[in-house]
Amino acid sequence: MIDANWVKEFVGAVTVCDAEGTILDMNDRAATTFAQRGGRALIGSSVLDCHPEHARAKLAELMATRQQNVYTIEKSGVKKLIYQSPWYRDGAYAGFVELSLVIPAEMPHFVRGA
Repeated sequence: MIDANWVKEFVGAVTVCDAEGTILDMNDRAATTFAQRGGRALIGSSVLDCHPEHARAKLAELMATRQQNVYTIEKSGVKKLIYQSPWYRDGAYAGFVELSLVIPAEMPHFVRGA
């Protein structure tokens, strides 16, 4: 078993909340990304409060239906992959994880056979 602290310095932003939407943890990149909103001080607050109204409604629906949401965005010339997905503990719904990864503007795509 590896030490779970690998995520602390992972290049992508990782934010984890519980089933009620309370932020449980965020790695260094997420704390930096959300520094203007409080960074690590956001731990213990609602993840829904960190999103504008349209995104808040979408995330609340995703959490209620336990469905994932995957999309790309571009802000200030930086393109990112956003991956929001439920997580489980011992088979029971435990909350949501959001991964935010910077991706190149042009990225190769490979189709591989079975």
